Amino acid sequence: MICPLCDTPGGTVLWQDDFCRVVLADEPDYPGFLRVILNAHVKEMTDLPAADQQALMRAVFAAEAALREVMAPDKINLASLGNVVPHLHWHVIPRFAEDPHFPAPVWGAKQRDTPHAAPADLGAQLAGAISLRLVLAPETE
Repeated sequence: MICPLCDTPGGTVLWQDDFCRVVLADEPDYPGFLRVILNAHVKEMTDLPAADQQALMRAVFAAEAALREVMAPDKINLASLGNVVPHLHWHVIPRFAEDPHFPAPVWGAKQRDTPHAAPADLGAQLAGAISLRLVLAPETE
C-alpha cells in the first residue's frame, strides 16, 4: 500500500525538522487547517516512545497556539484519526461560528457555504508563529 504521507508533504510545509512537519492543508472551506505529520511511518501514538509522544504533542500544541494567535478562532478542533491514512498525523483545525459545518465536525453535513475569510499571507503568518514556538523558543511551549 502506498502511503500519501510518506510520499508527499501532505500540504504546504510551514515548518519541519527531522521528526515531524506542520503543513497547511488544501482545505478551501477551512483556511488555516493544519496537519502535524510524523515523518516516520508509524500508525499509533502508543507505537512511539514517551519522549517522541511528547515531542509530537509539543508540535501539535505549537500549531494550536499559532492558530489562536494569527486567526483568533472561536474554537480549535484536534483530531488524530488515521482511518483512511494510517500514518500518524494530527489535524489542528480553526473553527468559527460561521464556518461551513459549525457546530458539527468538519467532516459532517455542511450547514452553510461560506468559509471564514483569511489574509492572503496566512501561510507566512502561521509559519512565523509556529517557528517562534518550535525553533526560537523550543522549551517554552
